[in-house]
Amino acid sequence: MSKPIQLSPDETFVINVGPQHPATHGVLRMKMRMDGEYVVESETVLGYIHRMHEKMGELKTYQQFLMNLSRLDYLGALGYCHGHVLVVEKASGIQVPERAEYIRVITVELNRIASHLVGIGAYVMDLGAFTPIMYMFQDREYILDMLEAVTGSRLTYCYYRFGGLYNDIDDTFIARARAFIPRCRESLKKYHKFITTNIIFRKRLEGNAYLSPEMCRKYGATGAVPRASGINFDVRKNEPYSLYPEFDFDIPVFTEGDSMARYKVKIAEIEQSLRIIEQGLDKLPEGPIMAEKVPKTLKPPAGDYYQAVETAKGSFGIRLVSDGSKNPYRLKLRSPSYSNMSLFDEACRGLMIMDAMAFFGSLDLVIPEIDR
Repeated sequence: MSKPIQLSPDETFVINVGPQHPATHGVLRMKMRMDGEYVVESETVLGYIHRMHEKMGELKTYQQFLMNLSRLDYLGALGYCHGHVLVVEKASGIQVPERAEYIRVITVELNRIASHLVGIGAYVMDLGAFTPIMYMFQDREYILDMLEAVTGSRLTYCYYRFGGLYNDIDDTFIARARAFIPRCRESLKKYHKFITTNIIFRKRLEGNAYLSPEMCRKYGATGAVPRASGINFDVRKNEPYSLYPEFDFDIPVFTEGDSMARYKVKIAEIEQSLRIIEQGLDKLPEGPIMAEKVPKTLKPPAGDYYQAVETAKGSFGIRLVSDGSKNPYRLKLRSPSYSNMSLFDEACRGLMIMDAMAFFGSLDLVIPEIDR
């Protein structure tokens, strides 16, 4: 619920949500001016964990910077790694073997599901329900076990290489991935029972923090946020890359524009990722996983290159400016969480603080990816 904003200085006060606060899920500070329990205005303050990833990208060689990408969104790291290798391969003219690209898509989609499970589970827990995250972490652990077997890591991956992959998948991975698909589909029924139809959850989120398509476009929001407001945009469909044009899947879009719709987009995307994984396993060809004769030290031709990919949080873009040396002249990372967070200050005005926090959680932000 909301009410007209009153700016009487005698009746307003300032509170700080963060930089150390469980609701922000990271080191983020929100400076809020309140009229009772209503938000008059909010100012998000960043920079508490800024790590200079872009500058490191300009100081390191292309190979040395590979591991940095997984330190952005640590919940959906493989999507960011995928974007990085794609832009460097585009600049260098490297042709990736088909098997390697199929495996990239399969592992990215597994990682997308894992990210959504954490995002939804933590969101529901913030609103007072503890049971769903326990079930969601069971499914996430299954995914992490699979990814660990081929990548050697469970969270911050460095699995992709320029020209292919570090390691091939085996029959055990394929069998476990096939077994996970029906398991996760059964779990989705459970999640809908626990969460989607829960009357308390629905009353908290339905009609909460409506975002118009115009506001989403104004701030450059991507991912589940604009798709919950009727904007059918997904980089995998609108700016196709990798092998995604060969897969049959849908982009979940809702028109309500509220926090409930943003939740429904994410839960629906899990099923679409399962469809992609299933098709990838069926079509997986034999062959090498690395391109031949990839130089140990890459020196892409001078030029300006860009690549966008659809991560779990939205559109992640990398602009690479090469001067022909072994280091990028400029590396700019386009953060989806930053754009999605930017609309919060305007959209939360007039909300009660409990509704503002429910709205903030629906944006599904990862603060280290913003503070890159």
